Amino acid sequence: MSAVVLIVDDDPVQRRLLEGQLRRLGHEARTAEDGAGAIDALTTPGAAYDLVFLDLTMPGMDGLAVLARMRELGLSTPVIVETANGSIDAVVQAMRAGAVDFVVKPVGPERLQVSIRNALKTDALAGEVRRMSRRAAGTLTFRDLPTRSREMAEILRLAERAAGSGIPVLIEGESGVGKELLARAIAGSSERRGKPFVAVNCGALPANLVESILFGHEKGAFTGATERRLGKFAEAHGGTLFLDEIGELPADAQVKLLRAVQEGEIDPVGAKRPQKVDIRLISATNRDLVAQVRDGRFREDLFYRLSVFPLRLPALRDRRSDIGDLARRFLARFAAEVERPITGLAPETLALLDRYDWPGNVRELENAVFRAVVLSDGPDLAPADFPQVCAALGEAPAPAARARELEPSGETVRHTFIATEREGPALALTEPTGALRTLESLEADVIRHAIRHLDGQMTEVARRLGIGRSTLYRRLKDLGIDQDCGDGDTSADEAAA
Repeated sequence: MSAVVLIVDDDPVQRRLLEGQLRRLGHEARTAEDGAGAIDALTTPGAAYDLVFLDLTMPGMDGLAVLARMRELGLSTPVIVETANGSIDAVVQAMRAGAVDFVVKPVGPERLQVSIRNALKTDALAGEVRRMSRRAAGTLTFRDLPTRSREMAEILRLAERAAGSGIPVLIEGESGVGKELLARAIAGSSERRGKPFVAVNCGALPANLVESILFGHEKGAFTGATERRLGKFAEAHGGTLFLDEIGELPADAQVKLLRAVQEGEIDPVGAKRPQKVDIRLISATNRDLVAQVRDGRFREDLFYRLSVFPLRLPALRDRRSDIGDLARRFLARFAAEVERPITGLAPETLALLDRYDWPGNVRELENAVFRAVVLSDGPDLAPADFPQVCAALGEAPAPAARARELEPSGETVRHTFIATEREGPALALTEPTGALRTLESLEADVIRHAIRHLDGQMTEVARRLGIGRSTLYRRLKDLGIDQDCGDGDTSADEAAA
């Protein structure tokens, strides 16, 4: 999958070399010439870097200082460090400081691709876990909502400004675009961070219980009120109250809500006196409130109280550059939940998802990826795993072409071997001159193929080849292919493992 990579190196030649390699691998590369520039790039509102390649030796703020500063700022972008000498001590320090991998300059393309794939796969799952835990703790921030869309980045910039005050915010947008998530980020970035966040779907409130649910009631206030109940306003005291689908609120409840917003106090049903509440109010709607005001279905004075700071979230079809990142995040979470060994999305699958308009927006994409994870039986999600999307686009899903198979049985191995013999050997046994190849050259090709086939997972490569890991590294060096396979410094690689 294409990623946005930040290259941090004071050597312009090294920057250009790595930038060229990344672009050839299909990634978007941006550069910074020192540590301070890297921190500025990573802290830009709406920045969506998937990965950082960080030189350890730089004047001023070196690589270790950048890692320490990222940890202070809570920046979780995965970092692969670069070192020219392969010093074990430097690598160990970098790993302890938060780096996920290291490469020795100059890095080979295969080693580079394996490092990127592993870092992105690990970060996708870690990012989802981090977002879910912060959401539960009420500490979600705008850095947990990365985007590649210019329009979405502008909305996040405005929302960050609004978070610094108690100004009422109205979030507009189609159903499923993530209005509640943005509201949680505003709350998590404000002075009420970690305080109660109470969400109310106004469209799901029974008409005869709206007042009781929002403002509470006293025991015996009406038939069935057998005990005192706190309303949502009282539950959110000191924190944030999020009123979703505010346009669905009945007219009589709008009057009471207006008083609560204006005066900062509520009247629980059956209470003798008003009750003061201290809340930050954020509301959301998928309706056109201006049209509702014009038609007399929504109070004009309440509208102006709620929409002091309006924000309109774009639909997913208007920020297609985010589709791939969102799909990868959902894939990492669901694959872990259902314990399926799915690691990515095939290029043709990404193209399919990008062609679809997603009328249900992010929520529909999330559900589609969940269904695909359950349907899939290969290492990558294929177009055939999204039959509803294919049907909506009028495209017949092709049979899933799997790049790798699950561990076969012995019988399957026998048939596969026979089929390969009929089609011609997969490994050339002779030189172009007709001479037989040496055992060493054949062994080198087998090891190269195994490393590519297993994405550079050296422990698994050794296990599949039936040798020890130290023996594998020794054969790489003896055969002279350690640099080709991106493992030029065996001892450093084993230390990192």
